[in-house]
Amino acid sequence: MAVKKNAAGRKANTTENKKQGTVKKTAKKPAEKKAVVKKSAAKKTVDKKPAVKKAASFVASPDISKADYNESSASFLSGNACFYNRELSWLEFDDRILHEARDSKNPLLERLNFLSITASNLDEFYIVRVASLRDMQSIDFAERDIAGFSIDEQLERIDQKTRRTMSLMYSTYNRSLVPSLAQEQIFLRNYDELSDQLKAIADSYFKAVLYPIITPMAVDSSRPFPLIYNRMLNMCVMLENEPKKIKLQERATDGISNAKRTVNEEKYMYATVQIPTVVKRLYQIPTEEGDVFVPVEQIIRANVDMLFNGQTVVATAFYRVMRNADLDIDEDEAEDLLKEIEAQVRRRRFGEIIRLEVQDDIESDLLHYIVNELEVDEADIFSVNGPIDLTFLSKLTSACKAKHPELCYKAHEPAEAASFDGPVSGLDIFEQIREKDRIVHHPYETFEPVLEFVKQAARDPNVLAIKQTLYRVSDRSPIIASLLEAAQNGKQVMVLVELKARFDEENNINWAKKLENAGCHVIYGLVGLKTHSKITLVVRKEEDGIRRYLHLATGNYNDVTAKIYTDLGLFTANESFGEDASEFFNMLSGFSIPQSWRRLIPAPLWMKDYFISRIRREAENARAGKPARIIAKINSLVDETVIKALYTASNAGVKIDLIVRGICCLRAGIPGMSENITVRSITGRFLEHSRIFYFYNEGYEDIYLASADWMPRNLNRRVELLFPIEDPDCRARVKEVLDVELADTVRAHFLSPDGSYHKLDLRGKEKLDSQQKLIDLADAAVAERHKSIDKHEFIPEESPRE
Repeated sequence: MAVKKNAAGRKANTTENKKQGTVKKTAKKPAEKKAVVKKSAAKKTVDKKPAVKKAASFVASPDISKADYNESSASFLSGNACFYNRELSWLEFDDRILHEARDSKNPLLERLNFLSITASNLDEFYIVRVASLRDMQSIDFAERDIAGFSIDEQLERIDQKTRRTMSLMYSTYNRSLVPSLAQEQIFLRNYDELSDQLKAIADSYFKAVLYPIITPMAVDSSRPFPLIYNRMLNMCVMLENEPKKIKLQERATDGISNAKRTVNEEKYMYATVQIPTVVKRLYQIPTEEGDVFVPVEQIIRANVDMLFNGQTVVATAFYRVMRNADLDIDEDEAEDLLKEIEAQVRRRRFGEIIRLEVQDDIESDLLHYIVNELEVDEADIFSVNGPIDLTFLSKLTSACKAKHPELCYKAHEPAEAASFDGPVSGLDIFEQIREKDRIVHHPYETFEPVLEFVKQAARDPNVLAIKQTLYRVSDRSPIIASLLEAAQNGKQVMVLVELKARFDEENNINWAKKLENAGCHVIYGLVGLKTHSKITLVVRKEEDGIRRYLHLATGNYNDVTAKIYTDLGLFTANESFGEDASEFFNMLSGFSIPQSWRRLIPAPLWMKDYFISRIRREAENARAGKPARIIAKINSLVDETVIKALYTASNAGVKIDLIVRGICCLRAGIPGMSENITVRSITGRFLEHSRIFYFYNEGYEDIYLASADWMPRNLNRRVELLFPIEDPDCRARVKEVLDVELADTVRAHFLSPDGSYHKLDLRGKEKLDSQQKLIDLADAAVAERHKSIDKHEFIPEESPRE
């Protein structure tokens, strides 16, 4: 197929996708957005050290046999000696998830989940990250990234990497997963692989359920090619154009003067059908041999003649487009931010097409037609050997889980929160927090303390106010229900709802409206910044005066994702924390510019400088011959300044362990630059999401939790919070988490000097799965607490003397 390309390798497109209603954005040069609040030169926070030094208790890292440094191998991920490219590192993370799908040691249905997650991650990567690069490419943005790559070089490498990953995804699906499922009497079948009896069952389903739903869209001079939604599966149909057959228009009576007659000399006619999403993607047919699952698009294709009665179908093909889904909001110009985001979300469905997926057996004329109608560049066509959009595999896991529990992870029920004195529903949670700081670790421990904290605050007559930030919440959020109840009970309720939380915009808009209607004070944050911090402040009237109760966390107030995301949360009634929290909310809702805080360290004000100062302090201690250690558990490491500070600390002799789930632009294990830095990424049944920071500090051991990663967006363009863990029991719990994850030999992938990740050779080594170990520890802690309670001997009071 001859497609004209420009110098950048993409087809010249002067019509800007007018046929598809494309919303073409004008890219802006990336720049640091200025916050409403300004940095202060005043003292940032007050250091408080324990009086007694403690020895570091962390286990040594497992012995890692690192590959020899290979510059040619590393050059694919980097154009210089210091940093890896952010986008390619993201794709490396997807490969680690794909590795779990390919690992036969994982339960079979969980492997389907991992492949589904890989597909979903890749989709998001394209509609957000690739879309952003395309925007910059469109304005000839010339600046190179920290890895030394131009925009064109990044896109070229992304394309190569993605095609390799997708090839491996479908190889895993076809050669490993589908046959393995068949061995367990779970059959994934195309329609043409069915017996005549099963075909009849599928045909009946089409007639009874699918046919009434489907809308075939013919294309001719009066009916243009329809708008194709982002990520929706479609079927294109090619039909014989038979002039001798009477068309509907030619049946028009003389009374319809404007009736059109078909004058179509083309050999073929075309139509398109959107595969309905209101039904399950897989139609399940129980049989004596097992359950047969047939993709509904295959059933529709087999019965396509019914949709075009009287016509001759020549060929059919499935396809899907991905569109630019990055919102482009000018907050300074938007008069009503909520309405502007609502409009942007609606337009997202028809953003510029950045990728077209088809199956590799598509008929060439049909492909040519689709490409011309959608105005897609040949370089943006991805053909796959199997069903388009493998995210449906997670639904297959759900459908089979009850009948095949042995093919899934052992069911996990979160333990009670061991730091509380029992199930929180039976406790006065304010009394518990007033007594001492409490820490919870999800999903190993239940999310109930967080829900109960807000629920009791809503119902407690002594609570005067509740203030909370919300970034992502569930569709049926009990947190929102409690806030609504609090407002109805006459309490002062202030909620910051972040409308710009990507792909949660619609959900957040709906909740914001409901909260406003209930009488809550709802704000949308600071202009130019996303509010990503996780904080709840409860103000309560007590006998000795007003007391503030606080919950701070690394993860969202989402009761659904709390079951699969690992996060830590702190409950405290510490006065200094409470005072800082009041300042924080005043900064969000008013014009307050804090000069110094006592415990909380916010971004974009002071957090980045605070981190750099702690890293430099460890380097200075190492140069002075003192023990020095840094441990950071984060989701992503991208910030150039932080990475350079870590390199300097490594060269000074600081032992640095980084647990980075996703993107990592730091190059570890390079002699003379980072030989003292070890990077590991843990993948398993739970998504690692907590942010933990440890600095040895001459034995005083500074331990922090945060909502932020070491990324420019978190440190410079978001409202985030870093907070210290000071209670001895809470500190011990956080150190235990780090200790276990550093000892992981099963789930950990280690970053090699050449940029690849590898698992440990476990021959002769102890196997330790950190996530399973933390499950066991959470259960054991509760059992120990119950045992301690049972040991209390009942001693009756003495009878009073008569």
